[in-house]
Amino acid sequence: MTAETVTTQAVPVPPESSALPEGSAPAESSAAPQEASPPPLATLSPSRAADFKTCPLLYRFRSIDRLPERATVEQVRGTLVHAVLERLFDLPAAQRVPAAAEALVAPEWERLVTEEPELAELFADGDTAGPAEFLESARGLLGGYFAVEDPRRLEPAERESLISAVVDDQLLIRGYLDRLDVSPDGALRVVDYKTGGAPREAFEARALFQLKFYALVLWRTRGVVPRVLRLLYLKDAEICDYAPDAEELARFERTVVALWRAIEQATAARDFRPKPSRLCDWCSHQERCPSFGGTPPPFPERAPGAPAAEAPAAPGVDD
Repeated sequence: MTAETVTTQAVPVPPESSALPEGSAPAESSAAPQEASPPPLATLSPSRAADFKTCPLLYRFRSIDRLPERATVEQVRGTLVHAVLERLFDLPAAQRVPAAAEALVAPEWERLVTEEPELAELFADGDTAGPAEFLESARGLLGGYFAVEDPRRLEPAERESLISAVVDDQLLIRGYLDRLDVSPDGALRVVDYKTGGAPREAFEARALFQLKFYALVLWRTRGVVPRVLRLLYLKDAEICDYAPDAEELARFERTVVALWRAIEQATAARDFRPKPSRLCDWCSHQERCPSFGGTPPPFPERAPGAPAAEAPAAPGVDD
């Protein structure tokens, strides 16, 4: 299984001095000179990098135009399941059983809706069957998790952790890690939960691309190449393991840098072209896409020299 491809990132004019009285000398300044702040770095997450690879126009809509997208039931279910699995590891090891995970579903959903009230709009007013079926489907995915792992035997080093590294001295790459396991000998295992079905080729490549992104960050910040990149497909109760090496991650880093430079060139030229594929069926922006007879909005203005900055996708959103 392979998936190669992704990328890297005024001095104020002093006022005219007023004339001093004859014979006067300017007072010495006691203020220490201030060092100039380094310029902010451009940032890139695996989700947005994958967007550009998939369709440059989709990258523009999400990262430059920042067009809103209505969350789908599948995306929100993924966020809920990720939240439950994170909370599950707060329990003592012996209590991490299926019944305990299922009991976390309703309170975690209430917490998510409290934090983001718009999530309640997934279901029509008065629809009691929809929310109940939604929560039951989340419990079903947790059953898939327990079919492939026993959380009583695990003590993750990190969960839902934001990690980042600077590559090529100018690009900050970052993203949320679902889980990081560290063995007694220091070996790293990156684990990513997928609530969709077992991967078809296009989705498998995107998922592995995401994990290589995390592996690159860990290698550059900790000096350790993860021994295993693990995808857990909960719907089908399947595990997909991949073992990267340093040479591969070095090539991947060059790919990431090249991808970012392509993004910068497209931004400078204001040229983000659509790339039609079967993934268009899931796109929220067909009405604005020339491939579907639409017209993109005017290109937004940006302050000269301002770097592109983006927030990493929330856990579960890319599922």
